[in-house]
Amino acid sequence: MRFGRAAAPKSTQPGRRSEPRGWRNRILAVGAATLALPIAAGVAAPTAVAAPITAPVLRAPAGGYEELMVPSAMGPIKVQVQWASRGGSAALYLLDGLRARDDRNAWSFETNAIEQFKNDNITLVMPVGGQSSFYTDWVSPSNTNGQKTTYKWETFLSKELPNFLANYGVSKTNNAIAGLSMGGSAALAMAAYHRDQFKYAASYSGYLNISAPGMREAIRVAMLDAGRYNVDSMAAPWSPAWLRMDPFVFAPQLKGLPMYISAASGLPGQFDRPASPVGVFNTGTAMGLEALSLVNTRAFQARLKTLSIPAFFDFPASGTHSWKYWEGQLFNSRKGILDATGAW
Repeated sequence: MRFGRAAAPKSTQPGRRSEPRGWRNRILAVGAATLALPIAAGVAAPTAVAAPITAPVLRAPAGGYEELMVPSAMGPIKVQVQWASRGGSAALYLLDGLRARDDRNAWSFETNAIEQFKNDNITLVMPVGGQSSFYTDWVSPSNTNGQKTTYKWETFLSKELPNFLANYGVSKTNNAIAGLSMGGSAALAMAAYHRDQFKYAASYSGYLNISAPGMREAIRVAMLDAGRYNVDSMAAPWSPAWLRMDPFVFAPQLKGLPMYISAASGLPGQFDRPASPVGVFNTGTAMGLEALSLVNTRAFQARLKTLSIPAFFDFPASGTHSWKYWEGQLFNSRKGILDATGAW
């Protein structure tokens, strides 16, 4: 069985017309080529049929939305994609937060990210899953929740996914990456260790000093709450693997990389209007998480200053650890993303 793309229902593309970029000649598997397995809308796909050997295996529309199933060492990974509006090769990877879901990347429904970039010549790449993973390669499966496979997210994002997308005409080298919270830290890590892949990185409310006193235990509690994952299965305490994840430690490797980094004060803002006891509790939690991110981000700012590494920092006077604020930060960094990738 082949893995590939499935077109979303037409209702996800109002007023848009998908146009092929052109045939792609690369064959993804040895043997007879087959058509991709649709997954859109959770409807079972018809049986795949053999394609003529001279026909293209894959082709990417201009401006359409699709959902791909991408082979990986972790098993098939769902990836939501909005193709570049005019068939361009640049891509923006959007990483989720600690509570990443298994059905959709939250950027696709908690924000207007798809709408923001629908007319731009850049492909949005939104991987699905990875709860509590920090998008890194773990040393073992989590032993506190019965996880069967070992997370290998860095391998997926830096090798398996770009190799797969290359068959649709997406560049392996002209990309930007952005994420919030867990994904913000990971976005900087991916860009630092894969400079040939990423030309721009953005971190919104990220944890950028994870080796600071108390941070590992704070992360331990958060990961147990988000899926009962064990931080020790990710990396041993202050081991080389742990330090490799810490933006404060790998900061020198970010020299020359355009960056947008933000964290708000944690004070309630325009999108914090709790109307119930649960809402009050959630807002309180979001305030604390954002305040912790702010402390981390300020320390990271000082670290970059000592290294004479420039970056754009934004510290809004109000705002909590929640999606509507990150939607605004994505919009604020949009120009830098398009400039770095030439995707206007």
